[in-house]
Parts: sequence; structure tokens; C-alpha cells
Amino acid sequence: MENTIGSVVFAIAAVTIATSTQLVLAQSAQTVADEPHLQSSLPSPLLATLEELQDLRLARPLSRNEALALRPLDQFKECERCPEMIVVPAGRFLMGAEDAGAASTPDEAPQHEVSFAKPFAIGRFTVTMGEWDACVAAGGCSYRPADQGWGRGRQPAINILWDDAKDYVAWLSRSTGRPYRLPSEAEREYAARAGTTTAYWFGDSFVPAQANCTPGDGELIPASTGDVQPVAGRQTLPVRSFAANPWGLYQVHGNVYDWVEDCWNDSYNGAPSDGSAWTSGNCNAHVLRGGAFSRTPQTARSAARLWFASPNRMIYMSVRVARTMEDDRPVSRIGIPFFRPSGLSMH
Repeated sequence: MENTIGSVVFAIAAVTIATSTQLVLAQSAQTVADEPHLQSSLPSPLLATLEELQDLRLARPLSRNEALALRPLDQFKECERCPEMIVVPAGRFLMGAEDAGAASTPDEAPQHEVSFAKPFAIGRFTVTMGEWDACVAAGGCSYRPADQGWGRGRQPAINILWDDAKDYVAWLSRSTGRPYRLPSEAEREYAARAGTTTAYWFGDSFVPAQANCTPGDGELIPASTGDVQPVAGRQTLPVRSFAANPWGLYQVHGNVYDWVEDCWNDSYNGAPSDGSAWTSGNCNAHVLRGGAFSRTPQTARSAARLWFASPNRMIYMSVRVARTMEDDRPVSRIGIPFFRPSGLSMH
């Protein structure tokens, strides 16, 4: 009997130590990643290992208590081939563009305030080919996109129709038992802006080293992508290319468009103000956000919109998922104020 009890205690201790070690390693990697002076003193192989540890998480569905314990900008992943998610804070922002805004179009007006009473989670990246292939293998997705010779793995899924995107989030919800969905158009813009009010999260001027778009004059400008150096405008790039925005989302401008839940409306007159999807209007057409490698920088602005209704697949169509967090999470738990157009504050 004593031997049995001892074995159980040892097993519990071993699991606890392993889990604690994993979390400590991930936190240590995050500390190094946040301190440039530490990065510069590390050999590149060690730095690469620490960058991998930074993303180390227990890939399993979050319990209710674990979900409630999450804070803004915390990351999680709920299965091995699930998208990596990040918690977006509650807050408010001005959606759309000013009527006289540079490069704006009538469908981006009127600019209006949208408030989010609760946080939500959104994919750090567009869904990858590898993640989409997992859905196909499990029978949740019937369409397997060709990769155009660009590779699979961490390349973004492409040629995805809105109905395909809905199939994917439905499969993700069934697989995890958690409420995955397409983001609303307001959620997608709010997360892309990350507290900024400029045309792009990095400023009012397009920077080729920050996003994969085709310049308007047709000139192909080299993209800064870390371990790969393809030329912008010729193809999609791996989802972790370029820098993340202030809230940790990658490639919210350019590379591929993300489908959102909303039906198309040609202005914001009558649009929801609570961040929910607009499910009336022309529901034969749905909205895409973010721009693409094959389109000009103007179409990649935070406020820019595109609709599509044809069953024809376009190479730049993809998806970034969202997840509803616990409904009874009080706003006061988040510990941050509403975000205002003046900028980002986490105090």
C-alpha cells in the first residue's frame, strides 16, 4: 500500500515539475525576447532555441479557470495543430477612415466609435498550410489548396472561400470543444490597429520592409523577412515574416487577405457599435481584410475593405480565426482602461 501511494505521489510530482519547467522556460525565453541587450550577447543557435521556447505552450484546450486567468496579450494554443492565439484587450477605437482621409474610399465612412466590453482572442498568424492540412486530414475541411510551389508548413493557406473558412472554424470548435469563429470586421480592424490611428500600425507611409504588397509603380522591392529573402509582390511569405504589431499579431497588412464574418455593406451607416459582426446587408457577399502580396499598399491600410461574392477562388484569400473568451469575465479583471484613439496604454 505504501509503495502504491509513493508511486502516485512521485508521478504527480514528476508531472508538476515537467509542467513548471516548461512554463519557466517559456517565461525565460519571453524575458530574453523582450530584452534586446540580452539577445545581442547570445550565439545565434541559442537565440533561435530561445525563440522556439518563447512559443512553448501546453497545447490543450484551456479550462474555464485557465481562460479566466488570461490577461491581455497572453498567448495560448489549444491543440498541436491549432492556430496560436493572443488575447486582445477590451477597449474602444475609431473604425474606418475620415471622409477626406488619404487614399480612403466611400465604403470606409462614416468613421465611428466601436466599443468592446469584453476581451477576445485572435490568431497571431493567418491559418497556415500545415494547420489547414490537419483539418483536411481529420475530415473537417473538404478543400485542400495547392501551394503554387511556394511550400506548405508555415506558408499561409490560400485560395480559401468564405464557406471553406466557416468549415475550418467549425472543425476547430468541434476538435477543441471551445468557441472558435471568424472575427468580426470590427475585431479585425481593432486588432490590426493595436491602439494606433495611422494608415498602417507602423505609420501613415507604407514601408516595404514591414509588409508584403505590390508597389503601385510595379517596381518589386526586396522584403525584409529574416531567414528568407524573396522579393515582395511575387508570392506569399511565411506567416512569421516581418515584425509583429504592438499587440503581437503578424502580417495584419499584406501577404494574404483574412475573411471575416460580416456581410457586405457599402458604408458604415447603421453598423454595429459593439464590435459584433454585421450580419445584414448583402449576405451573398462577405468582407475580406488586410491586403495581399499581389495588391497595392493602399489596399492594405487598417481601414481598407474588400468584398467578394463569386465562387471563384482567388489566390490571396485566407483566414485568421477568432475565439470567444469566457462571457462572465468581468472587465475589471483585465486591469486596463478602454483604449482611446490617442494611443496604447497598458497602465
